[in-house]
Order: sequence, then structure tokens, then C-alpha cells
Amino acid sequence: MDTRLAYFEDEAAPALRLAEAAGLKASVIKRHDFPDQELMLTLVPPLADALPRTLVVYRSLDRPNDKLVELLLVARHARRLGVKRLVLVAPYLAYMRQDIAFHPGEIVSQPLVGGFLDELYDALITVDPHLHRISRLEEVMPRIQALTLSGAPTLADLIQKKRSNPLLLGPDAESSQWIEMAAAATGLDHGVCHKVRHGDTRVEIALPDLDLCGREVVLMDDIASSGHTLACAIEAVLAAGADSVDVAVTHALFAGDALEVIRQAGVNEVWSTDCIAHPSNAVAMAPILGKALGEVLADTQRDT
Repeated sequence: MDTRLAYFEDEAAPALRLAEAAGLKASVIKRHDFPDQELMLTLVPPLADALPRTLVVYRSLDRPNDKLVELLLVARHARRLGVKRLVLVAPYLAYMRQDIAFHPGEIVSQPLVGGFLDELYDALITVDPHLHRISRLEEVMPRIQALTLSGAPTLADLIQKKRSNPLLLGPDAESSQWIEMAAAATGLDHGVCHKVRHGDTRVEIALPDLDLCGREVVLMDDIASSGHTLACAIEAVLAAGADSVDVAVTHALFAGDALEVIRQAGVNEVWSTDCIAHPSNAVAMAPILGKALGEVLADTQRDT
């Protein structure tokens, strides 16, 4: 099949792991930032000489605003030069959290960004998109083939190797889907906290009715952003008598001083997948992404 994977230099390591897992050749797209903050993207050979019929673009959408412009430029350029099928591998998919207007006049980002990608690409592979009031990406991307994977089972496997008697705990109700998936894969004890939010950084945490004394508790979620919810949960768990508290997340956003916030709360270790490059990365998603990409490419081959 005439297929190649394209990636950006700052994500070379996970992109090349995926290319190896999927058995694809890979080429870099170079990026230049002008003083006025416009972008110039440059394809290097062999992409610069001839684009394949199917182009796989690897771009995780943390710090998403410039990256969405990159995806627009790459997709439109590829179509102009005759690429028949565009597959986006975005391990982290931004702008999925806001699916409803909470105040008059708010612009709801989820369907707009979803629609933007739906128009540009033919298939999307992502990991643990943060969905609230919808259950499937197809609801915001009805045209394309969308595959949703999860880092929870792989993180749970890591936790079993790292801890002798762990208890999985979700910091809030939204984390329950990942906690249940991880528990189903491993049989580990688990529970979910209740969170009351008073603002972007002010939260209260109520622990579930579980005996945490002497336990190795692992707080597990899809995203760590400001760190304040995790910090409150860490403090509550330690106060309840747990021996230790670790954190395992799919997407290590850790904006600003978030990592320091949870360290000061008493966290032991922090583990994340490589969906977003971060020093806490402990799990590579390439084997799972590569299998899913193989399925998408096989479907493409049957269609053609």
C-alpha cells in the first residue's frame, strides 16, 4: 500500500515508535515560526517529491491552537497534490471537554473543533477523549472513521507491576469510566470520589466508603491539567490512612505548576502514557495505536 506517516520534530520519538509498530516509513514535517507568529511548514523528501495515496499524520493536540492550523495546512496541501486518504493520529484530542454552554454567549468548542477535523480528514485515531454528555466521537465527527482507544488497561498493567496491593481510585465521577475499565482488565480493588467544584482551581473531595488504611492507592484519570483536583484527593487519601498515593493518567497536560502542586500534596510517583510528551511518561502507546492504525489502513485498502 502506498502509505507514509508524517510527523513533526517535537514528537519524533512517539511518532517513530508508531511507524515501527505499524510497519510504515516516516517523514518529518519541518516547522518555522515567523516573527509575526505565522507558520511555515516544509515537507522533506520523499514527501516533498511525491505524496502517497494515503498519508497518516501524527499530531497530539496538547497546546492545540497552532497545531490545529498545522493540521489545516497539511491536509489542504495534501489534497491539492492528490492524496486520496488522510488519517489523523491524535493521541490527545483537544477541545472535547466543553460540550455545552454554561453561561450565555459561550461558544461550545466540541462540535466546532470536531467538525473542523471531520472536514479535513478521512479517519481519526485518538486515546481517551474527554467526553461528558456524548458517548461516541461519531456524534461530533459523523463523516469520518473515528477509533477511540484507552490508556487505562495499559496503565493498570503498569500499576500491578509497580505496586503489590494497589487500590484504584478515581478523583471524581467523570473518572469512573477509566477506573472501571482498568479494574475490569486487572481485577484490582477500586472506587470513585465525589468532587464539588467551586472554580477552576477550588474543589472539595469526598472519599468513597472504602477502608484506605495501609493501602497503596493509585489515583487514576484521563487528564491531569491544573493538578488541583488530584492534590485535594491526595491529601484526603493520605489523611484517611493510606500508605502511599501514586497518580496514573493518560494525558499529562500538567499546565503551569500543576506537577509541583501534586508533589506538595504528597504524591509518591506520577505515571503517564506518551500521548503527550512529559517526564512522567511510563507507558508507550505505540503497540495499541499501531494495531488500530493497521485496521484503519486495511479498511482503506478494501475500499480501494
